[in-house]
Amino acid sequence: MPRFHCPVPLTIGAELELPAAAARHVQVLRLQPGGVITLFNGEGGEHSATILRMGRSDVAVRVDSHEPVEREAGRHVHLALGMPANDRMDWLVEKAAELGVRSVQPLHTAHSVLRLMGERATKKQGHWQQVAVAACEQCGGNRVPEVLPVSDLAAWIGRSNGVAPLRCVLSLAEGSQPLADVLAGVSADAAVCFLSGPEGGLSPTEDAQARAAGFIPVTLGPRVLRAETAALLALAVSV
Repeated sequence: MPRFHCPVPLTIGAELELPAAAARHVQVLRLQPGGVITLFNGEGGEHSATILRMGRSDVAVRVDSHEPVEREAGRHVHLALGMPANDRMDWLVEKAAELGVRSVQPLHTAHSVLRLMGERATKKQGHWQQVAVAACEQCGGNRVPEVLPVSDLAAWIGRSNGVAPLRCVLSLAEGSQPLADVLAGVSADAAVCFLSGPEGGLSPTEDAQARAAGFIPVTLGPRVLRAETAALLALAVSV
């Protein structure tokens, strides 16, 4: 059954017009009145709805039932990422959403190739948020991860205390602990935040700043992984 993100209150028996993005998607799929679709608004579970009317740019539906199903990860995992270049950030956000990430924080770092400022940064944030929405529509996730505004690494580190009780920086530096060992020392549902660099990783200064702020340096093994691979591996091991 087709699934659509509908970020509005959903009440059984209510008739409503779908938000523009969902309406366009319904029309692209050429669904017809009487068809049944699934809606989720990010507040938990999903709703079955019947299409009542198809206009040129609007779609009206009736909410029929609610299913309190959850397919979310058992642990809240937050990713703070030095943005990889080209389309790799799109791919990373998509796969992270499929795996159940809770939030994604794009970062400017010393080695970042991708630099976003002002309106361009705002547009990219909105684009990545829609990538996360589409991934949840496809994979069955009912809680869309938040893609946060682009930030400089130093500024983000300064306000990262409240993100998660366990904060780790992915590091190749000597003395880094295996991630599996660190996770074994906390409860299975303890939230965790991973800081990961872009192509070329974090600079030694940035790595030291993260450690000084309380981040635990962790390693994913002896191989040097691509930026997007490292972040997703840390996420997959943790959820």
